[in-house]
Amino acid sequence: MFGRKKKNVEAPAKGDAPKKQSQLAVVKDAYKLVKKNSPLAVIWCLLVFALVLTFGVIIGNNLGHPIYAGFITLPVAFLAAFFLFTRYANVAAYASIEGQIGAGASVLMSIRRGFVTTPAVNVNRDQDMVHRVSGKAGIILVGEGGFGVKTLMQDERRKMERFLSGVPVTEVVVGDGQGQVTVRKLQKHLKKLPKKLNTVQLREVRARLRSVGGLNMPMPKGPMPTNQRIPRR
Repeated sequence: MFGRKKKNVEAPAKGDAPKKQSQLAVVKDAYKLVKKNSPLAVIWCLLVFALVLTFGVIIGNNLGHPIYAGFITLPVAFLAAFFLFTRYANVAAYASIEGQIGAGASVLMSIRRGFVTTPAVNVNRDQDMVHRVSGKAGIILVGEGGFGVKTLMQDERRKMERFLSGVPVTEVVVGDGQGQVTVRKLQKHLKKLPKKLNTVQLREVRARLRSVGGLNMPMPKGPMPTNQRIPRR
């Protein structure tokens, strides 16, 4: 399974590389989502900024240096307000895709490091689907949909066990039911899974998975949360 044989993979052409969105554009998108989901969010952020700045000036005034304290407190106040804004942005981003088909895949594909997601590797007529994720935990099959997900995941598990014998396979179902993982907790759940593959083994697994491929399904668009930062698309 974990041999040294390697396949030559063609490097993508420079013109085919997707353009990265600027930080300003990301903030603008996040602001639109926040404003739509929580109209009072900006007011709360400004209030936090004013409170922190005022508190710093008061302390500086007691020490006899109100202006100096104001300059020092200014970046702290900005960071406090921005932190609150990112919290609102996270909530708004999840709310914008919750309940949509492929919401789980959208969250999985926003994970920047350690995981590679192939969305919708198995889909049925009811739009139940299974996404395949590779990481140091092994192969993670993430299902979302209705009653048909269980059958799809069983089929995909058999396929993986045949194709990648010896590689651990973990199943995760997205939802609000018992034993399921909500969209909001999906990233954290995957990151907490125990690591079972080393770097060399993972590279070999991913090389073999490239020949398997997956289906091309449309996924919900929009900025997705990654920890406490406004994510990039």
